[in-house]
Amino acid sequence: QVQLVESGGGLVQAGGSLRLSCVASGSIFSPNTMGWYRQAPGKQRELVARITNGGSTNYADSVKDRFTISRDNAKNTWSLQMNSLKPEDTAVYYCNLLTLGIPSRNYWGQGTQVTVSS
Repeated sequence: QVQLVESGGGLVQAGGSLRLSCVASGSIFSPNTMGWYRQAPGKQRELVARITNGGSTNYADSVKDRFTISRDNAKNTWSLQMNSLKPEDTAVYYCNLLTLGIPSRNYWGQGTQVTVSS
């Protein structure tokens, strides 16, 4: 059974930085995509960033040039470096692992709160 454990959320002032990390344990199949999603109160969960085995990345327009996703394939870990944080970045952040086999599998972390004060 695959488990994802997140760390690194917290409270920060606008303009500050936080780094989120996620570690996956269990049988991790490749290829896969590691990502981060977020959900603010009253809103739907949305993609923040994702990265493939090969290092290709996608970012939400709202975080481009501020957030950077990275991964360590050997350790099954990935991180989200968040700079220049804004109050609108406040949300619960979830790490996600999507394995692209047959069948594909989708795994989620427990969520970590990020609060950005103005």
